[in-house]
Amino acid sequence: MIRVAIAGFQHETNTFGLTRAGFREFEMADSWPGLLRGADVVSGTAGINLPIAGFAAAARHDPEIALAPILWCAAEPSAHVTEDAFERIAGMILDGVRAAGPVDGIYLDLHGAMVTEHHEDGEGALLHRLRQQVGPDLPIVVSLDLHANITAAMVDLASALCIFRTYPHLDMAATGARCLEVMKGLLAGARPCKAFRQAPYLVPLSAQYTGAEPCSGLYGLVESLDRTPGAWADLALGFTAADIPDMGPSVVAYAAEQAEAEILAEQIMCVLEAAEHRFDRDLLTPAEAVRAAMQNPSTRPVVIADVQDNPGAGATSDTTGLMHALVAAGARGALLGLLCDPAMAGQAHSQGIGAVIEGALGGRSGVPGDAPFQGRFLVEALSDGICAYSGEMYGGSVAVLGPCAVLRVEDPAAEVRLVVSSQRSQCLDLALFTHIGLDPATARIVGVKSTVHFRADFEPIAARVISTAAPGAFPCRLEAIPYRRLRPGIRQ
Repeated sequence: MIRVAIAGFQHETNTFGLTRAGFREFEMADSWPGLLRGADVVSGTAGINLPIAGFAAAARHDPEIALAPILWCAAEPSAHVTEDAFERIAGMILDGVRAAGPVDGIYLDLHGAMVTEHHEDGEGALLHRLRQQVGPDLPIVVSLDLHANITAAMVDLASALCIFRTYPHLDMAATGARCLEVMKGLLAGARPCKAFRQAPYLVPLSAQYTGAEPCSGLYGLVESLDRTPGAWADLALGFTAADIPDMGPSVVAYAAEQAEAEILAEQIMCVLEAAEHRFDRDLLTPAEAVRAAMQNPSTRPVVIADVQDNPGAGATSDTTGLMHALVAAGARGALLGLLCDPAMAGQAHSQGIGAVIEGALGGRSGVPGDAPFQGRFLVEALSDGICAYSGEMYGGSVAVLGPCAVLRVEDPAAEVRLVVSSQRSQCLDLALFTHIGLDPATARIVGVKSTVHFRADFEPIAARVISTAAPGAFPCRLEAIPYRRLRPGIRQ
């Protein structure tokens, strides 16, 4: 019997963010489960589109594999992981591996863009400590997010890296299952050579959608290079809100011979470099986006993505730029979600459906260029914020949003409804509207605080998708970002 220890420690760090991820943020459930230990790692993630769930599900069908589950946790993207949180969680993983006894390999479900208060490369720091404990030869296979900022340390210290190939990330569980196949090859004696390349330019997340060119072609090439179980390549496009030297797109490749690994990596890097000017970097202002949406002749809605206030990339989900634009333009049949304002959600719950509440909505986080929306709001619906996802990406998981309310702006010239939550959550699933009685398919305009993940569930109902750059803590206009730590020569 082959024993494999499994663990996960996920965080995508926005170094420009306004809130940090402490241990409590990893303990709490949000769109994914809270911190899990032991057997709960498998049972608590089963059926969810997560890498560790895909690895465990694949292992269940292999009678030769026995799992030793250690720990799994994730925190909503934010600014740096605190030193306390990293040290406690890394310590739990190391102690758990030690307590598991003899194991033949280790699988880690990591993100690849973790920055802590004391480590620019959180994943590299964890792998370094793990190697010190288990030695240089034990197979360690790691799954990473498509937005990973891969470092030489990650490549050197992990036996192999496997990276998501879709954005929206529909293949998270599939990537975990792919890691098991790689692990089995390593356990059978394979020791693939590695090649690593970093691109000379950055790609904003709003341009990383794999359902359109040039990303669809790039990832089609990556798939085509999977020649044998022992030779493959992967492409990460990077997380642009992490101001570190290793931020940006990168390629890893593996093969039995070093020359073959280098050829695989170079094939992808050549195509990636040639695609630099094909990425769509256009972002409308909120006023422009709303005007374009209001001219839509279709009965299907226009979806406006508030890309810079995406909590799934570390933003606050409370800015009001798109909301102001919708009301100012007199938009009708407009929905916007999720706007995180626990005080207003609590006021709506205390006064009840049918009440008209008055005050400042959103804009509480102090994002430059943003301000609260001062007005009167009719409370139309209330929810406890427990919402089962229905879309492909998060299906099987449950959102924990805290008390939620549907508020309609009291303005005779506009018809704008907002889903106000008490906890940040990226608006990437129709259920975040439907669970509280709203049907986005019948709206004229649907505003979502998301960058790309919403496309999986919202694009099928949309006449058009528009991206807007309202104020937010997740900057997408890269040329305007005051980076200080980028490696020399990389182009914004």
